[in-house]
Amino acid sequence: MRTRIFDRGIRVGITGALVAGSLLALGVSGAEAAPLCPGSSPTILSAQIPGAALEGVTVDGHGRLYTTDLVSGRIFRIDAPGAAAVPIATVPGGAGALAWDTDGSLLVGTGANAGVLIGDLTRTASVARVDVNSGVVTPIAGGLSAANGLAVAHDGTIYATNDFGSLIGKVSPNGAVDPAWASLPSANGAALSADNRWLYVSRTFANPGVSRISVDNPGYSESLVDLSGLEIFSAPDGLTLDSHDRAIVPTDISGEVWRIDGPGQYCALTSGLQASSVLTYGRGNSGFAAGHLYRAGFDGKIFEIPAGFDAGAQAATP
Repeated sequence: MRTRIFDRGIRVGITGALVAGSLLALGVSGAEAAPLCPGSSPTILSAQIPGAALEGVTVDGHGRLYTTDLVSGRIFRIDAPGAAAVPIATVPGGAGALAWDTDGSLLVGTGANAGVLIGDLTRTASVARVDVNSGVVTPIAGGLSAANGLAVAHDGTIYATNDFGSLIGKVSPNGAVDPAWASLPSANGAALSADNRWLYVSRTFANPGVSRISVDNPGYSESLVDLSGLEIFSAPDGLTLDSHDRAIVPTDISGEVWRIDGPGQYCALTSGLQASSVLTYGRGNSGFAAGHLYRAGFDGKIFEIPAGFDAGAQAATP
């Protein structure tokens, strides 16, 4: 029992949940609030998995939501808001981000454990393909620093981030791995612009904020948001993009969900959601449907954020 509790604490802590809890206990939760976006409204609890610490989330074309649990390494499917979570697979070494490959198969980042602290040196993380029907998990690329965020380009190129390191990895369509494709300290989450020219990431712990990296020239990046004052404790996490390529960013500690309207310009779609880890838009016409914005968190809960509704947006697909 002692080993299990210790392992649980390590896994959650590596993604920032323990950092968030410690700062909240110290009274740092009062990070300066962002101004509210027009039309902000209360959130809706859509699902929950007691005891889970959710790290990755995505939705398939039938409106079914998939999410990963750092505690158990399991991947869950939730068929519709209010439905029970069904475990479909288990990822050895810790389950991280989720994304869809160009062939429609589900991808998961592995190695979501204490090893990410030295991931830039050891490069033991990988990306695997998940058969959502049989539960079979098949590694397809290794040698990565981590996979806290995953994004897949139109040509099948995969990008993977590490919020406790600096290296952003790239897996080419032919399977070649470049673990140091780009370097941006504490890059977290991953979302590609509609034209695949920019990779958007949050900066969680080092120089907190939001950046975008040129896909054609990964040595070049632009900062969209630089946090200062108490906002540096907000801990921006796994972001997504709306249909206008605006970054939508959850924060672990301040509990806000931000919409980035331009360089240095952002507002809060909602607040009061501490321990948020990642966002996704829905897909399909039912269930977790297209246009609806969903948040997953280290508290094991999925919330819909009505103020983030965007009729043109859907979960990231190549």
